[in-house]
Formats: sequence, C-alpha cells, structure tokens
Amino acid sequence: MRITKFGHACVRIESTGRRLVIDPGGLTDPRVLDDADAVMVTHEHFDHFSEDTLRQALAKNPRLRLFVNTAVGAELADLGSRLTVVGAGEVFTAAGFEVKVYGTWHEVIHPDMPRVVNIGFLVDGAVFHPGDALTVPDAAVDTLLLPVHGPWSTTGQLIDYVREVSPRQTVGIHDGALNEVGGAMVAGLLGSTGPGIGCPYVRLAPGASTGIG
Repeated sequence: MRITKFGHACVRIESTGRRLVIDPGGLTDPRVLDDADAVMVTHEHFDHFSEDTLRQALAKNPRLRLFVNTAVGAELADLGSRLTVVGAGEVFTAAGFEVKVYGTWHEVIHPDMPRVVNIGFLVDGAVFHPGDALTVPDAAVDTLLLPVHGPWSTTGQLIDYVREVSPRQTVGIHDGALNEVGGAMVAGLLGSTGPGIGCPYVRLAPGASTGIG
C-alpha cells in the first residue's frame, strides 16, 4: 500500500491496482481523480470538498463511487447509488479497502462559529485521515495523516495528539497555507528533534509517496 499526497489535505491510497482518494478539495489538482475507484470526503469545507470537481470526475468515470458525511451527502443527493452517506462507527468497503468511520465534529475554530460535521477514515486498519479533527481511533494506527496547520489547533496540541494515537509514522497534511519556513518549524517540533512524539514525521512534496507497513 502506498500513500501519495496531492496538495493540502488530499491523498491517494493505492494497492494492487486499487485507487482510493480522500478529500480532493479546491486546493487539489483534479487529476488526482484520474482512474480513481472511490472517493471519501471528511467534511464540507472547500479545501476538502469540491462539488464541481467531483461531478466532473463522476461524468468521466462510470465506476467511481463516493463515500461522504451527511452534510456533503445532502449536496450530492441526486447521485443515487453512486453515493453512500456514512457516519461514526460504520464499516464499509471502498475500492476494495475496508474503512471504519470515526468522529462527528470539526474542531472548534471559535465559539462564535458553528461547527460542521467532520468524520475520519481508518483505511484497512492502517491509515487514519481525521479530516479537521483530532479524533483518536480505538485501534492501532500504522500511519497517521496529521493536519499540521489550521486555525483550530496549535503545534502543542498536535504533539499531544500524536502521542495519544501513537502511530508508527506520521505524514503531514493540511499544510497548503504553510511556507517553507513554517513547514520546517512544524517538522522540527513533530520530528526527531522535537519533544519526543515517538515516531517519524514525514512531510511529502506534492506528488510524492510513502509506503505503509
């Protein structure tokens, strides 16, 4: 199994010819969906969900299937059997991968801002994409896709989150607004020179990949 980063919060997971894409939003190259078998969306924010991009991909690829939360599902309700709405605790198969859903809400940005629904996906019991939340799954995680930069967290919170999840490795995502200096600072704190999170931290360049297991 391999993970390829396609910009900001989007990744593609591949194994034996199967391709699963998570969160192809407005900051992602639409080509990530070329030859994809399934797409999963954690929540409705533009950097994770692009309705136009998904509809165009569905028109080009008749085998493509979508798995989304309730809010995104309401926007795509006309898709019929090509769309599956999922929530916390559910287990389903997407592109041949077993997926378990965790979490319900986006992290709090500010008390005056309403929270949106957010779910995380544990893929094949190995890769966890939490969306914009610091949800801790009740299972061992090989690779944690860590949202390293957003208006709702601090690096200190991320350090504690990684310690609690205790993955074998951490791969940085949600970093589209970070310049190279900011990325290096975050990597220093989350990596081997930081305060001991206990696992390697990887920041992938767009289009770069890493293996699982």
